[in-house]
Amino acid sequence: MYLLPLFPFLFLSLFASFAAALLPLDGSLTGCNESFSCGTTITNIEFPFTGGRRPHYCGLPGFNLTCLDNSITLITINSISYRVLRIDESRPTMTISRSDLHDTAGCTRDVQNTTLAGSNFTAAANTETLTLFYNCNYTSSGYGDYNPPNLFTCNLGGESEAEFYLAGEVADDVSSMLRSRCNTSFTVPISDAYAGVMANGSLLSPALRSGFDVNYNDSYWDDCFRCYEENHGACGFDSDSGNSICICGDRLCPGASAGAVAVLAGISLCFWLFVRQRRIKKAAQIMSKDLSTPPSSATKGRTTPTTNYSMTTSSYNTTTTGSGSVRGGGGSTYFGVQVFSFDELEEATENFDRSKELGDGGFGTVYYGLLYDGRAVAVKRLYENNMRRAEQFMNEIEILAKLRHKNLVTLYGCTSRHSRELLLVYEYISNGTVADHLHGSRHSPDSDLSAWRVRMNIAIETADALAFLHASDVIHRDVKTTNILLDDDFHVKVADFGLSRLFPTHVTHVSTAPQGTPGYVDPEYYQCYQLTDKSDVYSFGVVLMELVTSLQAVDTCRHRHDINLANMAVSRIQNQQLEEMVDACLGFDKDYAVRRMVTSVAALAFRCLQQEREMRPSMNEVLATLRRIERENDGGGDQKAEVVDIVVDDDVGLLQNVPPPVLSPDSVGNDKWQKVMRTV
Repeated sequence: MYLLPLFPFLFLSLFASFAAALLPLDGSLTGCNESFSCGTTITNIEFPFTGGRRPHYCGLPGFNLTCLDNSITLITINSISYRVLRIDESRPTMTISRSDLHDTAGCTRDVQNTTLAGSNFTAAANTETLTLFYNCNYTSSGYGDYNPPNLFTCNLGGESEAEFYLAGEVADDVSSMLRSRCNTSFTVPISDAYAGVMANGSLLSPALRSGFDVNYNDSYWDDCFRCYEENHGACGFDSDSGNSICICGDRLCPGASAGAVAVLAGISLCFWLFVRQRRIKKAAQIMSKDLSTPPSSATKGRTTPTTNYSMTTSSYNTTTTGSGSVRGGGGSTYFGVQVFSFDELEEATENFDRSKELGDGGFGTVYYGLLYDGRAVAVKRLYENNMRRAEQFMNEIEILAKLRHKNLVTLYGCTSRHSRELLLVYEYISNGTVADHLHGSRHSPDSDLSAWRVRMNIAIETADALAFLHASDVIHRDVKTTNILLDDDFHVKVADFGLSRLFPTHVTHVSTAPQGTPGYVDPEYYQCYQLTDKSDVYSFGVVLMELVTSLQAVDTCRHRHDINLANMAVSRIQNQQLEEMVDACLGFDKDYAVRRMVTSVAALAFRCLQQEREMRPSMNEVLATLRRIERENDGGGDQKAEVVDIVVDDDVGLLQNVPPPVLSPDSVGNDKWQKVMRTV
């Protein structure tokens, strides 16, 4: 056999490549336990990103971040520099804006199209194209029959030139004509939240500064998951082999390099060929032994994330029967989230100091905490450690651990099921809840929430989160403004999944005892004991009316017929009296665009609040309607005002005479609701 003489060369070649893969890396892989932070927005960023104190081997090529003046984060994609405004590692998405356009109101000398082709990033679904035309031969008469909108001027090189922009898709004939009249044109993505309102020229600069979302693909997530699970290591990347690596301290973890495993497999194959030629008579036995042994040793103790989840699910089922246990201790996980010790969280919250309380609800108190690694967290401390609370505890972990969405709160971890107290650890959202800003401790006429555009965005982002949950076969079951958290930029994080239910596929409803919060609970849920995704739609209808009115869902100080906001809203809308409810600070009487949008949103809320669930829209339809309302009605106040009425279809089931449902003490446990019932 001619392969035999070649064996020494093959072996030496493979061994040399194996040594080359290890020698430059082993013993010098420092810094991968560090995270990248820049300013107050971009914090604790890890793999696949590099930059700052994270060397190039701690992430993937093309993910290098630069921090300017400890405030501005930059990334280069296809030779174009972008400001990084936000990174959501859980989704994973990144919000970026072109550096040359960020503070120049659309003026730049670098007139090249924004392209992501061939990079690690793709434009998110919520982006639109903005076309900028520069140095145009424009007169007051326009271009024949076409009068370009959205004019602005740039003063580049001391000469003012005529420029303008078009948002969205540009017709071919218009594009061809404009390019013949303008020296330069190029495109840049913007958020679709701005695309519908770009008729107002003053919004060009905010639209460019707000940037657009891009998705990035972390194709090595599975490898990194195993790296952390099995070795408690940090993920890195070997650009020579093109494989991920697992780093323990300052060197490769034993057996953790995918590239090394591949090389070892090659050496094993050559060794097998050599032995086969030397021992032909025992070929079958040697083949059987060597083909089975190396893979076993190379993968011993490893499980894929799928296997891990399967094992965890089994543990969960055993735990709910009271015969199993949840893994505890440092570095262990449960449903893929970290298990913290009670002592660690007690220290993080300074012994659950009352000054650290962020709020409380029907099932627990939430505290602000600071973990040893510097992360700010919100720690929910359940009131009781009984079987019912344990089921809610595990239910929330099971749901949140497998869901990732930019508008859902991130679960960092929990204590063991058998800890002396049940604690859940979430990302800390600093700006309170929607309820706080509408009618709570953060309510102020000067709040950003006094602007309708902010409230509209809250409605859209909340609907987006709920639509995602429903698509994932999850019903939230406790949608309310106190469970909608806001970050410093008033972006939404939907929270509190203790009552949520996994909704089996191909079924119309789940029969279950009604639970929820007074004022938000679907009336049909109480009548039929049937939970559906339309139950969340009803609750969201109440949230929409809170955004329109700034009124609480239940208020015993109102007239007995108006205690329940849902009933009050349906009655007012039926009687064409919406204006009596609208929050005066929104400018409903002065701003045509606001009036039209508020009226349309109230009409949508009316549909959501129908007693019969078949009459309510799906959450996907709600989301699409909200986005359409924003696009069609957010064009500014230049249009002539007109009277806008809500037309109530005679076929729509009405709620005017439906009394508030009586809740059982076990399902709510709310003394305030008992007071409501006595008042009614």
